[in-house]
Amino acid sequence: MTQLHGDLAAAGLQPQRVDQIRDYFDRYVDQGRLAGWLVTINRGGTLVWVGKGGARDSELGAPVELDTIWRLFSMTKPITAVAALTLYEEGRFDLNDEISQWLPEFADMRVYVGGPPAAMRTRPAIEPIRVHHLFTHTAGLTVAFQNTNSVDASYRALGYDESSWTFPEGRDLAGAVRDWAGVPLLFDPGTSWNYSVATDVLGRLIEVWSGEPLDAYIKRRILDPLEMHDTGWHCPQDKVDRLAMLYVNWEGHAVPVPPLAIAATKPPSLLLGGGGLVSTALDFQRFAAMLAGRGTTGGVRIISERTHALMSQNHLPDSETLATFSQDSFAEVGQAGVGFGLGVSVVVDQVDNKSLVSPGSVAWGGAASTFFWADPAEQLSVCLYAQLLPSTSYPWRRALQQFVYTALSD
Repeated sequence: MTQLHGDLAAAGLQPQRVDQIRDYFDRYVDQGRLAGWLVTINRGGTLVWVGKGGARDSELGAPVELDTIWRLFSMTKPITAVAALTLYEEGRFDLNDEISQWLPEFADMRVYVGGPPAAMRTRPAIEPIRVHHLFTHTAGLTVAFQNTNSVDASYRALGYDESSWTFPEGRDLAGAVRDWAGVPLLFDPGTSWNYSVATDVLGRLIEVWSGEPLDAYIKRRILDPLEMHDTGWHCPQDKVDRLAMLYVNWEGHAVPVPPLAIAATKPPSLLLGGGGLVSTALDFQRFAAMLAGRGTTGGVRIISERTHALMSQNHLPDSETLATFSQDSFAEVGQAGVGFGLGVSVVVDQVDNKSLVSPGSVAWGGAASTFFWADPAEQLSVCLYAQLLPSTSYPWRRALQQFVYTALSD
């Protein structure tokens, strides 16, 4: 598997420039805006740099360590997408297939036209939801925390509110999917992009296609082959001392929130493909390195190179970007110059993106300020771990990309 140590200069990175990353994040720690952080840089399948600082739990004075366990939140989504693509390679579905053939509750969907949640006006959808719509968040679904319209209000009325980790008691993934299918779509499938529960629905399809629970399938096909043994949908009791505290940005200060943090120590009431995994830096960097390696890392191939190439192209119609095709929607990446592939964002235009990130690089992040990107052109993957809500608190992600790319010397 991936080596734990490498040589920056041999990997084509200038050590003095890379060390700026440490100074940058430590300033946030010193100012009380961040409790702790960790960054990994992998190039050519070798982990060449790890930087860390601050505390995984500031109240206990426990420092960030290499084996600290972090909540990934929506950084779970790319793992679910890759798991689904392994089933694509087995011929279990075509990307153009209508999902109603496996989930009949999605037949004859209607689209929201107007009105309050209790009296929504709707019309028939002109296009069925297809599998590729789920991968690309173009299905017309939404998510409860958007708080922008009667459709997401209907999700909350049904008991779904990701912002407070509340779900209907006793509801499993199959039941949640049926609930969401009973709410009108926000738009016709394929006509817009909107951050949504689409990856959760994709997770349910994984269960149907594979005949296994979602967590069992992902463990067997992704986590075990990549030796991601500290990754799962909760932190078991024998590892709780390694779990980072969760913080919120309160007027520029990182404030711990133990009542929210404790949720990660218990098996989830609802297993979702769109969020919920906890992991370590060493674990997740193997997944990111696999994407940088076009489907393989450390001699382990997860998806074929051609599947990876399909995954990492922009699937938004007419070469649209998130900036032009989204419904003013939340996203875990900047939207200018960024398209969307199969479960990941994709840089399509460096100039519009105003960054040094190579076209074809894929990325995504999580609500508590985790983030990764994988750049196959440079055989480069970089991961950031922090535990600060919300992820939009500070411009860490863009700054980290500047530090890394200006450090490249080859």
